Amino acid sequence: MILFPAIDLKDGQCVRLLRGDMAAATVFNSDPADQAGRFVEAGCEWLHLVDLNGAVEGRPVNKAAVVSILEAVGEVPVQLGGGIRDLKTIALWLEAGVRRVILGTVAVNDPAIVRDACKQWPGRVAVGIDARDGLVAVDGWTKQSAVKALDLALKFEDAGVAALIYTDINRDGAMGGVTVDQTVNLAFHLTTPVIASGGVSSLDDLRELKQHESSGIVGVVAGRSLYDGRIALSDALKLLKS
Repeated sequence: MILFPAIDLKDGQCVRLLRGDMAAATVFNSDPADQAGRFVEAGCEWLHLVDLNGAVEGRPVNKAAVVSILEAVGEVPVQLGGGIRDLKTIALWLEAGVRRVILGTVAVNDPAIVRDACKQWPGRVAVGIDARDGLVAVDGWTKQSAVKALDLALKFEDAGVAALIYTDINRDGAMGGVTVDQTVNLAFHLTTPVIASGGVSSLDDLRELKQHESSGIVGVVAGRSLYDGRIALSDALKLLKS
């Protein structure tokens, strides 16, 4: 199981939000490239980036920060979400060196773009499913759709999506633990690999997810718990690789 340390970008800085609230941002590092380098030096094999401003505005905003991270980490793969709403933007990021783009809002509003992207760039497109009370949120979590998380996931079972990143918004940044049951249920109904996200607060959360690896959970995104020291990165990597 892969650990994806999260680098959420707001106004060029590395932050963490509380339940997706842009007004409740805690800055953990003003130099995102430095933060990325620290994760790589510690042994992380992937990085998870989100352009928070871009997710709200619907276009890339923190491009300079992302490029600085790509330059800092070299060959270590990066997946990026936030504000990626069309094929032109997907091409921009993949050509810049992002290994995998994460499509969220556009997966709800224009699923054909997801399918087209998967055909053009096999293995380099993931779908982000960010749910609040079981329903998918869009536009940087500022709007609620009427689409159920599982229904959206099933739409792309035959599209060639590399992975689904499932986030429980109510748990994100709140240190309340992972909604393991919901994540396992989603993974159980899919053949597409699932990456868990939101609420990781302890090694026990990682152990519980690890127990369900066979259901199709291939990774987990962790953020605040790594930044504030609740989880030692070395311990998390050792546990998930065991």
